Amino acid sequence: MTEEMQNQAAQALVDSREILPTVDHPDEVEPVDLKAAELYINRELSHLQFNVRVLEQTLDERHPLLERLMFLLIFSSNLDEFFEIRVADQLSQLKYGREAVGPDAMYPGKVLEKISEICHANVDRQYRILNEIMFPEMAAQGIRFLRRRDWSDEQKAWIRTYFEEKILPVISPIGLDPAHPFPRLVNKSLNFIVELEGKDAFGRETGMAIIPAPRSLPRLIRLPDELCEEGDNLIFLSSIIHEFADELFPGMTVEGCYQFRITRNADLTFDYEEVDDLARTLRGELHSRKYGDAVRLEVDNRTPQELIDFLMRECNLSDDQVYRVDGPVNLTRLMAVRDLIERKDLRWPPFSPGLPGKIKKEKEKDMFQALKTGDMLLMHPFQSFTPVIDLLRQAAKDPDVVAIKQTLYRTGDKSDIVNALVEAARNGKEVTVVIELRARFDEESNLHLASRLQEAGCLVVYGVVGYKTHAKAVLVVRQEGNKLVRYCHLGTGNYHSGTARLYTDYSYMTADNDIGEDVHKVFQQLTGMGKIQRLKKLYNAPFTLHAKMIELIQHEAKLAKSGKPGHIIVKVNGLTEPKMIRALYEASQAGVKIELIIRGMCRLRPGLKGISENITVRSVIGRFLEHTRVYYFGNNGKHEVFCASADWMERNMLNRVETGFPLTGKLADRVKRELDYYLQDNTQSWELQADGRYTLNLPEEGEEPFSAQQQLLQDFAT
Repeated sequence: MTEEMQNQAAQALVDSREILPTVDHPDEVEPVDLKAAELYINRELSHLQFNVRVLEQTLDERHPLLERLMFLLIFSSNLDEFFEIRVADQLSQLKYGREAVGPDAMYPGKVLEKISEICHANVDRQYRILNEIMFPEMAAQGIRFLRRRDWSDEQKAWIRTYFEEKILPVISPIGLDPAHPFPRLVNKSLNFIVELEGKDAFGRETGMAIIPAPRSLPRLIRLPDELCEEGDNLIFLSSIIHEFADELFPGMTVEGCYQFRITRNADLTFDYEEVDDLARTLRGELHSRKYGDAVRLEVDNRTPQELIDFLMRECNLSDDQVYRVDGPVNLTRLMAVRDLIERKDLRWPPFSPGLPGKIKKEKEKDMFQALKTGDMLLMHPFQSFTPVIDLLRQAAKDPDVVAIKQTLYRTGDKSDIVNALVEAARNGKEVTVVIELRARFDEESNLHLASRLQEAGCLVVYGVVGYKTHAKAVLVVRQEGNKLVRYCHLGTGNYHSGTARLYTDYSYMTADNDIGEDVHKVFQQLTGMGKIQRLKKLYNAPFTLHAKMIELIQHEAKLAKSGKPGHIIVKVNGLTEPKMIRALYEASQAGVKIELIIRGMCRLRPGLKGISENITVRSVIGRFLEHTRVYYFGNNGKHEVFCASADWMERNMLNRVETGFPLTGKLADRVKRELDYYLQDNTQSWELQADGRYTLNLPEEGEEPFSAQQQLLQDFAT
């Protein structure tokens, strides 16, 4: 990153400093109430600031050009979900008078005020980066997004044909009059508001119309190479609709045509006590997601104010919920550029995920035999996800396998894992699948998945109403001689081959009898009914995982108070649970060294004298999305290491079904070494300050740059 880019990044974060309340003179607060509001960062604002760090990646010239564009678009995608869920929740609290505050004591009104401030500033900045940096740099590489003024006569003729053949037959302009009121527009859809002059065939003179862009049409179109100079030449669907808007209103004059997009509340809420069939209820609710209350309006910044005022009234929005943008309002659809151009030189260099030594040789690829020789730990995407799939494929075909049980959260109904489960059921195995239908934005896919598995003969259950099943577990039961042997997979991520190439996650595979028995009991809890069963090695939420983590934190504090070293390392995606934060504060006060690697939301304030001066918090953002959940406790030299499906958040620890599993011996040592990589990272890590700001870690003078993700690629991939 150049000095100028560093300054830009630093200034952006300084500008957003006010989104987080600060601690006034922490040195003077003694003794301190560890429940005091000033010791906690608001979770929504912390979540939002993570997205600001994502946007910063667009300026990092060490990343390939098209990957920098992807970071800019991911910022938009993340912000969409933030408004659909988090902002919508805050607005609902205000609307229905159910204002709730967290440990930071910020009320929804104040939170929304800060959200608006930081979002407006960073959306403006995003479009400046797009227009002033990304588009020019891509044009220099032969990738051009052609404006209407740049179209040649030949190109315009081709575009006209495209409009007449592809767009005109499916587009439906809506004139606004008493018989045609403002339409209910789909969440996040591209639309145009049009100013009209003249009367139509019926003598109507409304002066205004709406053009919804059909969702079936691509938002980005590649022009034929023979019509262009060298390189890749793309045009926006919005440009074509702008160009030929007149032809949608014959005999009338289009005085102005402006794009806009409405973001709506997309959270699914229903009363669990009234639900007698979760799948049927979800099917009914999915349609409503498209038409929830409006929470944000994005408009072309050239749109006249009277039209913006009209849209605000129709959407019941205030001016601070309007975002005037200098470019396409639906930036996430630009991700199609990945499929429209072939420029490997502007993408991440390819790599082949590694395989453990024990299954590299053809004769040793029998997964059951491999697991009999010892446990296996894979770190994706640096190591291949294939062994997990192979375990299920072999189980589906193996005549000695009698049963397979699996949880599914996000996977898709056509994945290799689902194909293996279908084959197993058709081969006469007892296949039980616990599907979490409520995996946000994957509900529809999971409903299709459930139907496919049921049709194949699998027993499909939907977990426990009121508790999302977020655990990642596979249990294979095999008849070996006169006994049944259990083989297990436990993971920190999802059973999705695509995310296994993009997210960092651990997969643990074992034939350990105690763990197999524990996993069996977890499935019993999910599919049947009964009291809590005692587990031998695993810890599970919502029953034992939270209490065990508190116990281990307190044990490190006890060691430190007795003069022995206390050490905790936690790597999760979010840290928000107040009791765990207070336990960490107390451990810090006792002298425990606490190193937290928190990708996103973090309510804890590090570096407060007398409170958290022994705590550091860093966030790593790079090529891969950090997703592993790892808990390390030094235990006076006899370290205890756990991987889990759970973040340190209320929802994970108290309101979901999660699993935490111990690692021992060489596997634990290896995980500790990999945690150290993240603690050494001085190129892609950001340090959280006591006042809530994040600062980019850079190599000190004479220090070599070090990237954890790059080191893991070197360790495992080829």
